[in-house]
Amino acid sequence: MGFTDLLNEAGGFGRFQMIHVALLSIPALAAATNTSVAEHSADSLLPAFIPLENSALSKCTRYVHVQWHLLGGNTSHNEEHTNLTELQTTTCVEGWTYEKTDFLSTIVTEWDLVCNLRPLKQLCQTIYMGGVLTGAILFGGLSDRFGRKAMLLWSYFQLALLGTFTALSPSYLAYSIFRFLTGMAVSGVILNSVSLKVEWIPTKSRTFVGTISSFFFTFGQVILAGVAYSLKDWRQLHVAVCSPFFIIFLYSWWYSESARWLLLVDRPEEALRQLQRVARINGRAEMADKLSLEVLQSHMQKEVRSPRTVHTAYDLLRTPAMRRISMCLLVVWFSTSFAYYGLAMDLQKFGVNIYLMQVIFGAVDIPAKLVVLGMLSFLGRRMTQGLCLLASSSVIFANIFVPNDMQIIRTTLAVLGKGFTSASFTCVYLFTGELYPTIIRQTGMGFSSTMARVGSMAAPAVLILDEVFPALPSVVYGGSALVAGVTAFLLPETHSTPLPDTIQEVEEKWGKSRSCQPLNEAIQSEVVDQAAKEQEVRLTFL
Repeated sequence: MGFTDLLNEAGGFGRFQMIHVALLSIPALAAATNTSVAEHSADSLLPAFIPLENSALSKCTRYVHVQWHLLGGNTSHNEEHTNLTELQTTTCVEGWTYEKTDFLSTIVTEWDLVCNLRPLKQLCQTIYMGGVLTGAILFGGLSDRFGRKAMLLWSYFQLALLGTFTALSPSYLAYSIFRFLTGMAVSGVILNSVSLKVEWIPTKSRTFVGTISSFFFTFGQVILAGVAYSLKDWRQLHVAVCSPFFIIFLYSWWYSESARWLLLVDRPEEALRQLQRVARINGRAEMADKLSLEVLQSHMQKEVRSPRTVHTAYDLLRTPAMRRISMCLLVVWFSTSFAYYGLAMDLQKFGVNIYLMQVIFGAVDIPAKLVVLGMLSFLGRRMTQGLCLLASSSVIFANIFVPNDMQIIRTTLAVLGKGFTSASFTCVYLFTGELYPTIIRQTGMGFSSTMARVGSMAAPAVLILDEVFPALPSVVYGGSALVAGVTAFLLPETHSTPLPDTIQEVEEKWGKSRSCQPLNEAIQSEVVDQAAKEQEVRLTFL
């Protein structure tokens, strides 16, 4: 008997778990803000002020002297009498005029991130992803040391405060700093929410809960499109998206800290109080009264008596089974994110309205996640993870052979690919949480998801390869998903398997040798000596 048995005795997936999962999932609705690409406007007089570049008005230069003679209807005739290359031009010192159809204000229009400053627009997104990456590394280790709840509450507060302050940014530098810190908080929210959910959910309910929770991210994407369309101002959008986290921070004090983690860090009294609280909320008051430290220790004997050591990221690679799991997950996380953002950027090239695109991004996830729910339940984690990545790879490769003028087919394939990678994300979050043991789960989640951030940052850079060969970016995106799909089949299956709590359990369950790290002799001897006492305690509990 282990913690899962205790959890079932305390009500299984009862009232507490329903409220707990719902409250942990609501923050996903508040998705991160997106900025629009600002375009410059033109009217019939502009050709006298702005030179032509590739048959279009230049966006970065203007004539030093107004060229009224260029306003004639026959521009080719005018060009015969005027050598346009000799006309003096200068930069747009008076500023720019922007089209405000999609957004009234963006960071591009706020700080004129165009022409020579255009790379700063992409840089701020890279800075944000850098914050997410840093948060994955930082909050992963801190959570295993100080607890899931404490780090989650801090992440909520940091996101609420600094996310709202982003709207008050007086400069691009201040904006970038706030975005970096906000990205850190987002990573802390996501990773700690996943662990706090999975560690309070019975084995048989994990698949359903993990998939249904991911729908909140989907709905958040769709809601974001409506909020952005209503506001059309980047400052207001930041306030609208981040300020609800103040409310979330207040109600999050209701959460229960992971009893699994409390036991493993030698805080059994707190673990007992949390389990009793859960049992009472689930309507199992009689079980709450029967729970005691002796009952807790008899169920979790191996975990309670495990060595009290400080674990680090090195422990993810120190032993054979952990090393295999970690290396495989690095590939899967990187390629899932890499292909996801590659497909997203491919969709943006099709000229679809930005709000409609945001709705498409969210809506395609709905059927994808319903399908993955069935796959996770009947095929298991490993098969689902591998098939989703291989299907995504196939769609990316197929799009290479579709002519550019067949936009409907290309868009359909890209949307399908995005759905498969989204399903892969749903699976990998659940899969990773089940593979890593409780004692180092958050460090493992942070370590693995760090590669997802690297993938999202690397995806835009691959686009420059289309100058060498137009199909080369798709070959790279598809090849990455193919390698990850094959790699996923090297991971152990976790469907209907109790969560491991210690590294030793992982090695015993999934190492090459089932007894690669057996209990030491002292503990084995003590187990035998305590057998009678444990039997008595269990009979009392039952």
